[in-house]
Amino acid sequence: MTEPQGIDREVCKLVHRFVQRLEAHVRRAADDLGLTPTQVVALRELSEPITARELADRMACEASNATFVIDRLEEQGLVERRPHPTDRRAKRIVLTPAGERRRGEVLERLGTYSPLTALSESRQESLRDLLRDLVV
Repeated sequence: MTEPQGIDREVCKLVHRFVQRLEAHVRRAADDLGLTPTQVVALRELSEPITARELADRMACEASNATFVIDRLEEQGLVERRPHPTDRRAKRIVLTPAGERRRGEVLERLGTYSPLTALSESRQESLRDLLRDLVV
């Protein structure tokens, strides 16, 4: 029987190595697309108009970092800041048509060579569910 500490250590090591693979995958996609890794993550997460705060939460980063990324994406014509429909103090980040196309390229590139493709769809869902149980 394996000691609980041994399992914990092995799980931590495996999760860390998997995160490294995911980060390398995002970096390769970013290099291929001429973006930074954080821009790739931001575009992946911009599935709908959201505030900078919501984007920061989805990216698991500080709001100031998300604002910096949004500024760069805006300079490239990929996003626009628009008034929030119900909160006069907030702006929503909205993809431009060029941003929609770029996001499509990001999603295609991330999905094509993802480390997750080594697993069947049902095992990917199981992994997602296990991770969700641990972090939510």
